[in-house]
Amino acid sequence: MSGASIALGGIGTGVASADPGRYIVGVDSNAGLQRARKHAASVSRVLDFGDIGKAVAGRFSKSALRGLSKRPDVRYIEPDGIVHAIGGTEDIDSSDSEVAWGVDRVDAEKVHTTTTGEGAHVAIIDTGIDNDHPDLSENLGSGVSFTVGPPWSDSSSTDPKDWDDGNGHGTHCAGIAGAVDNGSGVVGVATKPTLHAVKVLDNSGSGSYSDVAAGIEYVANQGWDVGSLSLGGGLSSTIKDACDYAYGEGVLLVAAAGNDGEDVENTAPAAYSSVVAVSATADDDSIPSWSNYGDEIELAAPGVSIYSTYKSGGYETLSGTSMACPHVSGAGGLLMSTGLSNTDARSTLQSSAEDLGASGRDIHYGYGLLDVEAAVGGSDDDGSTDTTAPTAPSNLSSPGHTDTTVDLSWDASSDDGSGVDYYTVYVDSTAWGTTTETSETVTDLSAETSYDFYVTATDAAGNESSPSNTITVTTDAATSTAPTITSFEVTSGSPNNPHAEVDMSWQVSGSPDTVTLELYEGTIESGESPLESWSVSAEGSQSYQEKFASPKEYTARIEASNAAGTDEETKSVVA
Repeated sequence: MSGASIALGGIGTGVASADPGRYIVGVDSNAGLQRARKHAASVSRVLDFGDIGKAVAGRFSKSALRGLSKRPDVRYIEPDGIVHAIGGTEDIDSSDSEVAWGVDRVDAEKVHTTTTGEGAHVAIIDTGIDNDHPDLSENLGSGVSFTVGPPWSDSSSTDPKDWDDGNGHGTHCAGIAGAVDNGSGVVGVATKPTLHAVKVLDNSGSGSYSDVAAGIEYVANQGWDVGSLSLGGGLSSTIKDACDYAYGEGVLLVAAAGNDGEDVENTAPAAYSSVVAVSATADDDSIPSWSNYGDEIELAAPGVSIYSTYKSGGYETLSGTSMACPHVSGAGGLLMSTGLSNTDARSTLQSSAEDLGASGRDIHYGYGLLDVEAAVGGSDDDGSTDTTAPTAPSNLSSPGHTDTTVDLSWDASSDDGSGVDYYTVYVDSTAWGTTTETSETVTDLSAETSYDFYVTATDAAGNESSPSNTITVTTDAATSTAPTITSFEVTSGSPNNPHAEVDMSWQVSGSPDTVTLELYEGTIESGESPLESWSVSAEGSQSYQEKFASPKEYTARIEASNAAGTDEETKSVVA
């Protein structure tokens, strides 16, 4: 990789330009992170997306950006652009209605007697939430604001007064996703989820790429289930990184497709594969002309004249894909409250959608209109509650096992009309995990230990079968041995050269699971981060170069480990 290109111009069609000098530098090494921080005139945020990389948001001169763009560990440089809430107010008369038409159209109320979303954590990543609204306060959890202090500051606050909603947009979305069923006002798609306010847009409805990315990163790090994103802007590598990171951490991300009547491929975050993009429908199931379209559209949901909660304890009727998005977010909360993962919940929403428009997936409805009853399960056509459990899977067996893992397989349950939504694997009468497949590998067991295994089947209404046949498997004795570093050479590759070069080679025996190579400047101090860190194979070589640095002392450290133990070695060199 020769370095990153610099986007010094505008952000993208329909998106406001960033404050001049405000950029985000995405890196994939600690050395790149340190260099970006060093060359920033000021740093507003440092973002950590795990294995994907890191990013530094701040004020940079163009000369600093050109220098950073030449580094191979700088992945991208982009302006810290502006993101807006999607949706607007309609001046029409509305009266209080316990079940708004959108919630009714997706049949969410039909599952409220069996599935309320209790236990699910739904984050509204928006303008905040009215923290004492009568329809929301009972379901409110914690919150955070990334808009406190001056624009592009590194401030954040978990004080409820700071994440309170002075705009109304976030509160409106929160009511659609999860307003409590208290006999007045409105009712959400889910009625007892824990709603969290993640305020990334100010009271005017605008925010920066870096604040939105920080909010998404925060949701992932909190371990919450759903992130609802009724906002949009131009394409952003930083927001994509944040979405990919959160999705990998188990968050179901749902985003408004946008209200420009254009292809959603140019709207972040809805354009990204880690996000469920939602278009809007009217009460006759038509798609309004302003709802964005495209191959990325995954689901459609009600988004025209939606009555919901608003700031200052009020109610308002709004239209937009912003209103469609939280219908799906609430449904995701219902599914994940039953134990489904974000990926399983996403596939369930797709497969259960009501197919509208062109047959199959299309650019306007995606897989179809959200159908909560079909996704979650609920009452039968006659209004009675489905309590018939599916047939238990049969012929549970173990085709193989080792000292720490056991492979299980079984036959699917027969079709008794109730269907199977997922299977649950039990180890010694404790649920180990769920799957939609008819096989599973149970890991992290103890060697030379007997375990009892059985599997149950659960339908979309939450009815669980009796256990399948129980089998007992005894794991083998531990066979692995700790790895050994058989050779580790660290030499200077830059004699009589102004550029420092460190050459490292190694060989490890003993079947290591991981081998990590680190390079430090000088000696290794406690708590110090390495200049570079590589995940390497059991045998190989690696070079590190730093311009105009010779002579300079470096310390290299290699660590190899597996379940049986760890070996490490450290060597220094002047390069």
